[in-house]
Amino acid sequence: MNAPRLEVDLDKIHHNAKILVSRLAACGISVTAVMKSSLGSPEIARAVMRAGVSMIGDSRMENIEAMSRAGINAPMMLIRSPMISDAHRVVRYADLSLNSELDVIRQLSYAAKAAGKRHGVVLMVELGDLREGIMPADLEQSIASVLDMPSIELKGIGANLACHCGVSPDSRNMDQLSALTRSMETTFGISLEIVSGGNSANLNWGFSGADTGRINNLRLGESILLGCEPLHRQPIEGLYTDAITLVAEVIESKVKPSQPWGEIGQNAFGEKVPMVDRGNIAQAILAIGRQDVDPDGLESHLGIDIIGASSDHLIMDCGDHFLPVGAEVRFQLNYSAMVRAMTSPFVTKVLRAS
Repeated sequence: MNAPRLEVDLDKIHHNAKILVSRLAACGISVTAVMKSSLGSPEIARAVMRAGVSMIGDSRMENIEAMSRAGINAPMMLIRSPMISDAHRVVRYADLSLNSELDVIRQLSYAAKAAGKRHGVVLMVELGDLREGIMPADLEQSIASVLDMPSIELKGIGANLACHCGVSPDSRNMDQLSALTRSMETTFGISLEIVSGGNSANLNWGFSGADTGRINNLRLGESILLGCEPLHRQPIEGLYTDAITLVAEVIESKVKPSQPWGEIGQNAFGEKVPMVDRGNIAQAILAIGRQDVDPDGLESHLGIDIIGASSDHLIMDCGDHFLPVGAEVRFQLNYSAMVRAMTSPFVTKVLRAS
């Protein structure tokens, strides 16, 4: 079988999604399954749809279009603010989008009107992580403007935390989002259908027993695919953490010194790497590199250590293990490693269901 490859267990992904959907439903929260890290895989989309997710979300229009062409029949949410240059594509393929700029929404309005469609909008509110979002003090004026735009439906408000600065979702900021929801509904005499509290980082808060208030949707990707929460990368009880596995092949296996010799400058990535002299080591090189994966996000259960990586080579200290040329090494991945491996055209994707 081709290597390097990602082995994707669709049954385990379905299980993870089903458990999360069930546990969050008990809190009155629906799940939007985020597909961006799988490049909009139709097979994965179908697995999570069978688990009962309410929507499919993605940050890239290319992925949303690919899923639509593959016959994925689910509400599609664009979870990154649309580019103005993409407005016509967005209203054609996405049912709703997350937005924080009125100029963008105006273009969506023009495009939707020209297409004879209505496009749903969720306004993102800044709650401290300093990625996207309207400042809370400006939300009322923003809603007033959106309500006047033809062919646009204000579906709700939302927030994103933990992605940029690592600000944790908690009772304080989630209560603020609920309070803003109630305030805007009262001010404008409307009912907001969607209050999207955040992403997989919200799960500790959601499962803590705290009052979830008006929050009724979360956008989940990492927790479904990797079975862990992003704040501390801890496994979530009852979920599989090995639904996706990376397999790479050994292309060189030799005993070499651990200490380089010669004048030392920067490596290929502008780094000066400190070296520790451990004597001779059993070194293996695998046919995968930084172009394909984040080496810092890999973990092998063989007790072997990654000691370096270039664009195309992963260098390992095998310790007491002998890895002959042609042997395969299996790795668990974190989110960063998974995203890069899924994106690489040089990593074969093998999706299986029992």
